[in-house]
Amino acid sequence: MSPDSNESIARRGSDVLIGNYRPQPITLVRGQGCRVEDADGKHYLDLMGGIATAVLGHCHPALMRALDEQAHRIWHVSNLYNTRPQIELAERLVRHSFADRVFFCNSGAEANEAALKLARRWHRDRDDDRFEIIAFEGGFHGRTLFTVSVTGTPAYWKGFEPLVPGIHHAPYGDLAATEALLSKKTAAIIVEPVQGEGGVRPAPEGFLRGLRELADRNGCLLIFDEIQTGMGRTGRLFAHEHHGVAPDVMTLAKALGGGIPIGATCTTEAVATALTPGTHGSTFGGNPLAAACACAVLDVLIEDGVLDHGRRMGETLAAQLEAMASRLGPDRIVETRGAGLLRAIELTGPVGPVVDRCRREGVLVITAGEKILRLAPPLTIEQSELSEGLSVIEKAIEQEVQA
Repeated sequence: MSPDSNESIARRGSDVLIGNYRPQPITLVRGQGCRVEDADGKHYLDLMGGIATAVLGHCHPALMRALDEQAHRIWHVSNLYNTRPQIELAERLVRHSFADRVFFCNSGAEANEAALKLARRWHRDRDDDRFEIIAFEGGFHGRTLFTVSVTGTPAYWKGFEPLVPGIHHAPYGDLAATEALLSKKTAAIIVEPVQGEGGVRPAPEGFLRGLRELADRNGCLLIFDEIQTGMGRTGRLFAHEHHGVAPDVMTLAKALGGGIPIGATCTTEAVATALTPGTHGSTFGGNPLAAACACAVLDVLIEDGVLDHGRRMGETLAAQLEAMASRLGPDRIVETRGAGLLRAIELTGPVGPVVDRCRREGVLVITAGEKILRLAPPLTIEQSELSEGLSVIEKAIEQEVQA
């Protein structure tokens, strides 16, 4: 057995890594576009994009150029000093969103942690004792203690109790239930425009607008978690744009850096005043390498037409999935759903065997529940690649899901 084979590398990892992951039995060593290669030299079509992160695919020339150029300038100085890439990235986000101000961190969990802390601090600065958060069943917001408490899936809470107090969960899409939870203690409502980990469930028509109205009447803040849906994933730069409503705070990560770790908490001028010097921070947040790459991601998405291309591919994917569901029938596929290039196939049986068969056949996909197959390919994917991948997926479902 070669010391650099999939099997040998996996064994080495099992000897030294904490076992909180259950990786698939391959080691990915290189990628180009929508293709990746494992340690044994096998190639795969990547339809999961690092969990909706590799928005421009692997080793995109613009990102490689941005990373190389910045690596020859300066890597890290902390936030005790200004850096040009961080400010340029903030300027881009402000220009293309509702936001006036941006805080940078390293991940989605950190971006949401900052947003939740910001909500509490904003009210306390007004001598308003609001600390409760309303979130939604099936939601996912991160793995810190605060964000896992806000996450609406009890399986993620197990063993970490007691959770952060003051968190309430309403059924996703239920405005009446949300209103019933509001009180003079409510600091914020946090919601995903499309629930990703919770099954790729888009917000029902009118739900986000209704939450905006409830937040305004109650006097609390509205936070949109766009960690998975932002940066063009749903066909618009940010998913809430489909609904014609803006939040007070928006969080980004995943695709923001195209695979380089970075997160952002974006907000209005009025709300941003709550975070004064010393109230919150991050050693690595918005470091020059990550910020330079994120600038390149935004430029390619908007100026090079990738956002428009991704929108067209999302429409194509939706149509092809509907046709697949019609062919395989309700005995195998319950429904297909999603937005843009974030899609789900809900099966009548376990999804695990389908994922495994797809991998053996050279296509990488992920789950969003025990019976839900999730697709989140790079926005650069071509129609021929979509057809290739869906052909493998359809055969895998036909063979692994009993009719």
